[in-house]
Amino acid sequence: MPKTRTKSKFREYLLTQGLKSTQQRELILEEFLRAGSHLSTEDLYLRLRKKNPRIGYATVHRTLKLFAECGIAEQRHFGDGQARYEASDQGEHHDHLICVTCGRIVEFEDPRIEQLQDEVAAEHGFSIERHRLELYGSCSSCRQA
Repeated sequence: MPKTRTKSKFREYLLTQGLKSTQQRELILEEFLRAGSHLSTEDLYLRLRKKNPRIGYATVHRTLKLFAECGIAEQRHFGDGQARYEASDQGEHHDHLICVTCGRIVEFEDPRIEQLQDEVAAEHGFSIERHRLELYGSCSSCRQA
């Protein structure tokens, strides 16, 4: 989703919920969109604190939850006890490789996997609405160490 549409969607959501569109929420949204994906609250908080030392951790945490509630972000759990957020994809679906040693997360797309999932679902009479594929292992850097 383009940045302007994402920002508009968030402002509209705040309005429908009776919440204010504050400068801090705007700064958090801007940094979230700039930073990329798989950010924990702490990751985003530390990025924001460099430029805006008055932003609080709780504000960042609550704002990320608002992003997820309004559909501009998705909350992910990769088995390390931390919630991470990534911008909602309106385009291509992707899957994840997660290193259990260092926590590195790699996004990938593979049409063969998508095709196989569709075939398996059809064999069992299912129509897939959504899915999530997460593969856990060790990245090449950790295996070499």
